[in-house]
Amino acid sequence: MNLKEKKYSQYALVQEMMDTVETVKKFDPACTKQIAEKVAKAGKAYFTGEGSSRIFPAKNTLRKTKRWGIDLNAQTDGSWQSREYDLSKFAVFLASNSGRTKEVTLLAKKLMEEGNPLRFGLTANEDTILSTFCAQTHVLNCGWEQAVAATKSVVEQALYYESVLWNMSGKDVKAGLAALPAQIEKALTLQVPAEVVEWVKKAETIYFAGYNDGVAEELTLKTNEITRRKSDFLEGTYALHGIEEVMKEGDIIFWVDPIADEYQKIQDCLIKGAGVKVVAIADHDTPFPTIKTPAAGDFNPYVYLCAGWNVLVEIGIATGMDLDHPNRARKVGNEIQL
Repeated sequence: MNLKEKKYSQYALVQEMMDTVETVKKFDPACTKQIAEKVAKAGKAYFTGEGSSRIFPAKNTLRKTKRWGIDLNAQTDGSWQSREYDLSKFAVFLASNSGRTKEVTLLAKKLMEEGNPLRFGLTANEDTILSTFCAQTHVLNCGWEQAVAATKSVVEQALYYESVLWNMSGKDVKAGLAALPAQIEKALTLQVPAEVVEWVKKAETIYFAGYNDGVAEELTLKTNEITRRKSDFLEGTYALHGIEEVMKEGDIIFWVDPIADEYQKIQDCLIKGAGVKVVAIADHDTPFPTIKTPAAGDFNPYVYLCAGWNVLVEIGIATGMDLDHPNRARKVGNEIQL
């Protein structure tokens, strides 16, 4: 996709996806330095929100915490379920772009009433309802998005959370962060093979498989919002553990960073066995048709996510969708009424 052709530039969604490049350029890791000190002292961090405000930002952070061996008990769940938990010893991050999401706001209110001082809000708006219940609220620099499907805000939220880890551990990410904007731009403008778009148009269900770091799961949600097609997230190698029984010939799986040890099993079980199409999103060649992205190391999940957005825009345009205005989905999914 690009902004030079009207079929793309007419949509706020495409503009906001492309805005991600500047959003990353402007991101300053120092914004979480003081908060990171508080999180390190607590030793426990909880990341919550609903939909896009939690899936990638929180799960990317949890995976990085474990991969890097950071001494932090990092957890996540949806805000309503989180109200059942004892979070009194956790630093709790509550994300809602609007600052009006019901589940998140009620959790923040509960934590305030219980006396937890480590309540950190993350919004795209100033002076929100959520901020009244948080001890401290950070407002994203990317600004409010017009399209229903959140994009650039998801990336900034994830960088904000991840920067807490950088500041806690003293991790030097300057070179990788400096290279990321160009890598994201490349992923957003990659040529998506017309054959892949045609496969999707014929598929009854679009599957996304991959690590539980929020990328494939977030793309599953975006598929609903952007293409209005049925989709399902298959965590890890879940696609090889029984779901092939209900897959239909012609269905398609976008596999984010597929595991090399399972290439043959994917061929035998899914492509030959179930008759589905498999397309990889990866920074290296695979035995499958591959949306090949620039290699970004620890920042690969951001690049993979943006490559997936690119694919979904091409599908949406090819099927005549209004990318900015789904029929039923709302910008604020479940708004609090006070």
